[in-house]
Amino acid sequence: MSNIHQIIPERSRDIGDFLVGRLLPFRKKRMVGPFIFIDHMGPSTVGPGHYMDIGQHPHIGLSTLTWLLEGAIHHKDSLGSDQIIRPGSVNWMTAGSGVVHTERTPVHWRDGGSYLVHGYQVWVALPKEKEHMPAEFHHVAAKDLPYWEESGVQMRLVAGSFGGHKSPVPVYSPLYMMEWNTENPASISPDERFLGEWGISVVEGGFSTCGERIGPGNMLAAKPGAPCQFELEAGSRLLIFGGEAFPEERFIYWNFVASSQERLAQAKQDWQTGKFKLIPGEGDPIRLI
Repeated sequence: MSNIHQIIPERSRDIGDFLVGRLLPFRKKRMVGPFIFIDHMGPSTVGPGHYMDIGQHPHIGLSTLTWLLEGAIHHKDSLGSDQIIRPGSVNWMTAGSGVVHTERTPVHWRDGGSYLVHGYQVWVALPKEKEHMPAEFHHVAAKDLPYWEESGVQMRLVAGSFGGHKSPVPVYSPLYMMEWNTENPASISPDERFLGEWGISVVEGGFSTCGERIGPGNMLAAKPGAPCQFELEAGSRLLIFGGEAFPEERFIYWNFVASSQERLAQAKQDWQTGKFKLIPGEGDPIRLI
């Protein structure tokens, strides 16, 4: 099976009083297509003494995608964006030449109660010619994402294109991110729509392919043209990430992604010397690590 697929387990990481399960980068698989970083957040409970408060931090050379399954997160950035994201909608921030943002538990949840947060934080590397583009932020409502059913699988296209469907999220390279849900067992056969490299992360339930079962907390990374059919279990929730790989290597350091070490070094220096624009009214910029 190793010459067709690779199974990547989640590894626990602490991102500041908030535990996540990291899928990418992985020591034997740094990227899946243009996807360079995938964190599975929670499910975690936030409440008094334990809120999400990720202070000001910079990004370059990538787009961030936040996809919530439960809960809410308040996003602010140096472009002036101020957006609460909820399940089913998409926050898409393209850093390009540089942007700073925060992610926090919304004020209306700081009422003494306890709330569940569960979702995915995803980074998509930009093509080399787009690495220095101006930063952008887009919020896409759940009702605007393509949704259809196929072979007993409920499919929602989060970003990119798949078959004849296209998400309104403005991506910059050939890719797709989808959520699949099943009520009953179902079968899906890979076809020409599964462009380039692709991976399937199991949130709930599981599936089998090429004689092996993949369960919750794991992602299967498939090589282009992988032939095996997927047998999806009843009550499964899966996320699919795929797209064309870039011809050049990508380097990652802290919150920065670039096609050259020189660009990473410049970004480090710019953050340390205060050259990034900060968010008015927000404090606690995170130190370079």
